[in-house]
Amino acid sequence: MLDAGKEGVYRLFPSIYYTDAIKTSRHEENFKPYWVASESEIVVEPQVAGQDESIILNDDILAFYGHPRSERMGILGRYSITDLDTRLSELAVEYGAVNGGRGVRKAFYLIYGTVWPQGEIGILQESILLEYIQYALERDILIFIDHQIGRYDPIDALKKMLPYLRYPNVHLALDPEWRTTKPMQEIGSVTADEINRAQQVIQDYLLEHNLPGERLLVIHQFNWRMIQEREKVKSDFPRVRLVHCADGFGSPTLKAASYAYNAQATNMPIKGFKLFYNFGIPGAGYDQPLLTPKQVIELTPRPYIIMYQ
Repeated sequence: MLDAGKEGVYRLFPSIYYTDAIKTSRHEENFKPYWVASESEIVVEPQVAGQDESIILNDDILAFYGHPRSERMGILGRYSITDLDTRLSELAVEYGAVNGGRGVRKAFYLIYGTVWPQGEIGILQESILLEYIQYALERDILIFIDHQIGRYDPIDALKKMLPYLRYPNVHLALDPEWRTTKPMQEIGSVTADEINRAQQVIQDYLLEHNLPGERLLVIHQFNWRMIQEREKVKSDFPRVRLVHCADGFGSPTLKAASYAYNAQATNMPIKGFKLFYNFGIPGAGYDQPLLTPKQVIELTPRPYIIMYQ
């Protein structure tokens, strides 16, 4: 991730972030060549009908973000599932005390597609993903699976994740920063048309497979170039709730400026906010100081999805 206020060229090569994941993946074959699963390769499980109201109508969402196989890519890779659950529950109490009486839904936010040099993509091993999904299903925890896109079309990246919507607690995310063939050298981007088509593809999939309820699609942004023609993004798909998430680390002043820029996009009214812990990793960015839950909730407009990396 870049500093929220930084422009231009990255200074760090991806290996500083991904060394742990590479070593583990090579030994255990935890990533595969990029491919898009066809519908014939997926057995869609029947679903129990759920409520059609928005899951953020009465609740905020609080998530821990990262790659399960890398301590360098966020808090989610630094602890076991049970430890993450405990820590997230403790943080949820803090948010519940300042969010005006709204509920707090816990979530695990997994990097599913990780960008490599030349924009290639490493895919999270399915058995690991399903372990998180099953644990979360049994405890009313949400799952977000995030794709960094790389050199691929965002719709193809999205289609890779669609079959997991058969699980009612699964939601999707795309990170335009990594939609590039030169990760860590340039900031990637998606277009408004691609975001709109992504929402349509999700909605069509839900209808085709008779999957109930709405699903969230999170789009990250910390730099103007990450969403081209941003004013043309739609957010009126009945079955897809678009979330515009402010990304990027830095001081409170920088983060406030980044969030204020995202707030200008009133055509994407549901906002998210991301915070970065300091784990003492050389070269890794973090928030200094970390905003308090009260400060986060007081952002304008208030974020409804809050994630910690």
